[in-house]
Amino acid sequence: MEATDARLSFEAALGQLETIVEAMESGEVPLAELLAKFEEGNRLLKICEARLKEAELKIEQLKKQKDGGVAFEKFEAGRED
Repeated sequence: MEATDARLSFEAALGQLETIVEAMESGEVPLAELLAKFEEGNRLLKICEARLKEAELKIEQLKKQKDGGVAFEKFEAGRED
C-alpha cells in the first residue's frame, strides 16, 4: 500500500469508492476511463478491507482482556497489498 493510502481513512476511501461506483453505473463513462475507475475502485476496496480488518483485530484484542478491564494498546496490523 502506498504512503497516501496509509493515511486514507475508511470513511474517505468508502466515499471515494461510492463516487466511482456512481460514475460507473451512470453509463456515460468512456471505456478507457471506466477501466481506470475500476482499477482505482479495487485499490480503494483494499483500503476499506484493511481498515475493517484492523478494527476487527482491535476489538478482538479488547475482548481478550483477562481482567475484564479495558486497556488500549498501540496496535500495528500487517497490511496486505
